[in-house]
Amino acid sequence: MMAGDPRLLLQSAPFLRRGITTPRLMTEVIIGMGPVILAAVYFFGISAIFVMLATTAGAAGAEWLLGPARPRGRTLKDGSAILTGIVLALCLPPGFPLWMAFLGGAAGICLGKLAFGGLGQNMFNPALVGRAFLQAAFPGAITTWSAQGDIGGFFTVRASNFAAPFMQATPDAVATATPLGLMKFEHQTTPLTDLLLGNTAGSLGETCAIVILLCGVVMAVRRAFDWRIPAAILLSVTVFSTVVWAFNTEKFPAPWAMLTSGGLLFGAVYMATDPVTSPVTPRGAWAFGAGIGVIVVLIRLWGGLPEGVMYAILLMNAATPLIERVTQPRPFGRGAIEHE
Repeated sequence: MMAGDPRLLLQSAPFLRRGITTPRLMTEVIIGMGPVILAAVYFFGISAIFVMLATTAGAAGAEWLLGPARPRGRTLKDGSAILTGIVLALCLPPGFPLWMAFLGGAAGICLGKLAFGGLGQNMFNPALVGRAFLQAAFPGAITTWSAQGDIGGFFTVRASNFAAPFMQATPDAVATATPLGLMKFEHQTTPLTDLLLGNTAGSLGETCAIVILLCGVVMAVRRAFDWRIPAAILLSVTVFSTVVWAFNTEKFPAPWAMLTSGGLLFGAVYMATDPVTSPVTPRGAWAFGAGIGVIVVLIRLWGGLPEGVMYAILLMNAATPLIERVTQPRPFGRGAIEHE
């Protein structure tokens, strides 16, 4: 022992640490999202890159301008604003106007993160707050879908991307329906092969189900998130939709269609698992995921919109404090906790 070392060293728990930091976790999630980003670029070309750059610029700009001022921009180093921008972009259609995408990224950081005090204090997923803002402000643009393509049309730019602010661009193609729209309003089921391989219209990051599933498995093995949450979501959707489908197989979609269409898989892997806005208790994670799955099926089958993943996750984000309070584990050697 060195002469200057104290004889008694006092430290507080936890004594066992994984050595993971916030920037490292954000980087790992972004890397884990890499194949989904590549699939979005493959199917939707350079328009996907433009939308991702716009949302990321909006999120990073808001973080730099309105975040802690000493020194300005220091919170950008944790990577949360970059991740928020990318996740938001993958929830948007490929022809979404870039100025709207920029506003969505800024709104997600301002209303979903900084308004609550910054990273770790927000109640709602910032990317979903940004999308909810865009859904309310620009419902027509966010529900206008264009067909997917392939790498051969990479440099084909959608005219609507460069619509002037507060002006409407001339459509560059006839809008097409998503699998959820076909399923809800026309009672048509998209072939499973197309849903798995991404041969459908939809948001940038939701079309190729098999890529999302593989990325989710890898990230779960690497413990980038709590595996119980996506497992509970997929299990509850499977059970609920199977029961409903059994009553009327002609009216209601099959369980496999509910699982692989829309933003369910992307939301289960990349948004519901946000460690800040989801429960940390094991039982709470199961309850949180099950609640999301049930709400998604209810909205898809009986709501006015064909998709309900965004609203389901935001509603369960609001319920997270209550879920954690109810599912708090009992202290060892003591009886049940009495809640005042």
